[in-house]
Amino acid sequence: MSVGLEAIELVRTFGGCRAVDGVSFQLDRGLLLAIFGPNGAGKSTLLRMLAGVLRPTSGQIRVAGEPARVPDREWRRRVGVVSHESFLHGHLTAEENLLFYGRLFGLPHLKERVGEHVDAMGLREGAGVPVADLSRGFQQRVALARALLHDPEVVLLDEPYTGLDAHAAGLLREQLGSLKDGQRTVVLVTHNLRQGLELADRVAIQVRGRFVTVEERGKIDATGFDTLYRATVEGTG
Repeated sequence: MSVGLEAIELVRTFGGCRAVDGVSFQLDRGLLLAIFGPNGAGKSTLLRMLAGVLRPTSGQIRVAGEPARVPDREWRRRVGVVSHESFLHGHLTAEENLLFYGRLFGLPHLKERVGEHVDAMGLREGAGVPVADLSRGFQQRVALARALLHDPEVVLLDEPYTGLDAHAAGLLREQLGSLKDGQRTVVLVTHNLRQGLELADRVAIQVRGRFVTVEERGKIDATGFDTLYRATVEGTG
């Protein structure tokens, strides 16, 4: 496999405090990295750097071997982001939101592309409903469709399950599973250990800005991971 996403000694400081402190990893194309860690560990800051939203204080990010060029719009099109906030326009329908974002990217054959994503994400029933009137789970699936609309190489997921009930979380998990198509490289930040492990190919635990554990999913005992996680966090906290 070729390397899809690489972080090299990433550091981000705020007022002298290192929110991210020397994080490095390589993730092959088609794999999913799940990052766990307590609040304040720097996980969201790390994702913002990987997304090109926040400049690293030092270090480098590479996508398919090419250094990140944060101000470059064409480079940022290579990345799709979903967070616990949908960042959708509530007065627009689900379909109108996708058309709006597609126009921002100048995507060709936009109506056909939007229709394909509406169907793929199971959004047809609510496609014509204002987003503000949709359930939280439905909104997250619209947000995922928006993040994939421009066919990014890298998909970054920041606590996508937040605020979802069990049914909605299950539906979203099915959609996230579809990202593992062998083509996209995915990074998932979540507090939900079980759901993260179900999707992961590699697992990292981040504490105080650092990766203190990085392991292949196949080498992790899922039944004992909660204990391992708590011991790791408490031992380095």
